[in-house]
Order: sequence, then C-alpha cells, then structure tokens
Amino acid sequence: MVSAKSGYLTEKPLTSTMEDYLEAIFDLGKSKKFIRVKDIAKRMDVKMPTVTSMLKTLSSKGLVNYEKYEYVELTARGTGVGKEISRRHQLLFRFLTDILRIESGTADEEACKMEHTLSAGTLSSITDFMEFIQACPRAGESWLNQFEEFRLHGQRPEICAERTQNFSSEFRKKVDSLKS
Repeated sequence: MVSAKSGYLTEKPLTSTMEDYLEAIFDLGKSKKFIRVKDIAKRMDVKMPTVTSMLKTLSSKGLVNYEKYEYVELTARGTGVGKEISRRHQLLFRFLTDILRIESGTADEEACKMEHTLSAGTLSSITDFMEFIQACPRAGESWLNQFEEFRLHGQRPEICAERTQNFSSEFRKKVDSLKS
C-alpha cells in the first residue's frame, strides 16, 4: 500500500483477528515452551489450516517465526503486540468483573471486543479509575468529582482518609438527627 502523503510503502494496520492470534500465542508462551499450530487452533477454536494461513500472514509482517512443521515463535515485535493486547484484555476483564460485576464468561467476550477498539487515552482513564476506587473508597456525593483530582495528583491516602472520616462524621450526624 502506498501512502498518499509520503509516497512510501506503508504497512496495513493489524486487524483484530491478527491481534487475537498474537495475544493467543503470547499467552500460550507463558505456559508452554514450544507452541504448535494445534495449540493455537485449540485456543482460537479454529481448524489447523486456518491457523497456518494466519501464521503465514503474520510471518510476512515480521510478527512470528513460522516454518511448516516447526514450532511457532513470536518475534520481538510480535511479542510486543501480543503482550500489549493481553495487558489490555486483562485490564478490561478486571474492570468488567471487579467494578461492574459482569459474569466472567461474558466479561471475557466483551473484553476481547473492547481491547481492539479503545484508545490508549480511554484505557488509561479506566486504569486510573480502577486505581482511584481502590485507593479512595466512596466517601460522599462528590466522590466521582474527586477522581479528576486523583488523576492530576496521584494517590494521596491522607486526603482520602480525611474525606472518608468527614463523610462518616456527617453521616452519623444525619442519622442522629433522625433519632431526635
């Protein structure tokens, strides 16, 4: 493909399917010393010829080392892509299950769809929000407004503790006033 701006050959971006294969190979590599076509086929729930075809494509892009009847190995670039997609998947899966309480099977499917489409900025906001929830438990109506401050200044446990204590004190006063 020739870029209209530069006139140089540019590579087509990776498809979500290509990214899924790289993620699968990366994840398989964590538990297997040698990865075979049939391991990938089982993981992806596809037939072996489908895997072989994709491996040829990924090999031509310099993302995997693959020769017929040999083991599959990610290149440094392929490892980088596989690792990033796996990281995105795990982060989104945790957000969906831990924060939104979505059933794990559904969360896994949804995370797989989302990992390819969310921008780095949106993913960063989700990550920050998850950290915020863990560092600064809900304390008062302005809790979500405090998220932006958290993003700007990082984790400050003393402020979260102070806000939690103030919230508890105010809440106790309201409850006590109802008793009178």
